[in-house]
Amino acid sequence: MPDTNALFQLGIDLNRDSSSTQAEVLEFPVHPAHEVKASPVTSSDERKDFFIERDGDRFAGTHLIIDLIGASRLDDLAHIEAALRRCVEVSKATLLHIHLHHFTPNGGVSGVAVLSESHISIHSWPEADYAALDVFMCGEAEPHNAIEVLREAFSPSDIRVDEHRRGRGMV
Repeated sequence: MPDTNALFQLGIDLNRDSSSTQAEVLEFPVHPAHEVKASPVTSSDERKDFFIERDGDRFAGTHLIIDLIGASRLDDLAHIEAALRRCVEVSKATLLHIHLHHFTPNGGVSGVAVLSESHISIHSWPEADYAALDVFMCGEAEPHNAIEVLREAFSPSDIRVDEHRRGRGMV
């Protein structure tokens, strides 16, 4: 049963009821004023690919891999949720849903803000003052704007950012 052992190493015990694990899961619904309204799909909508053209390059979206080193407040769910919302706002993206999971006993947080333009994810290690984030957005969104929000929200001593243009050369 190598699959079972691998899942157990990830903290998933298939022989235990998942409701018995010590974790706090918080769902943050989108306020009705920010909700995306469904509209009928037309043939012109079906052809939109939301690919980006920049510097003579055509790609699906910008994916930022962000490391926050020497950061604070990485165990504060409400603060993390507010920071993710602010990242979405300044990036001119559309929030669909936020889901955060609070781990015990170290207080780390793992979660995602699901966007129409893709996502922002976070995983934090407060005991090491470290957080790993992915910011991936397509279309007209401006993911680089999230970097300053993260700097202000978590006061890291260092921020490391790697950029990857997803889907490069596809079209």
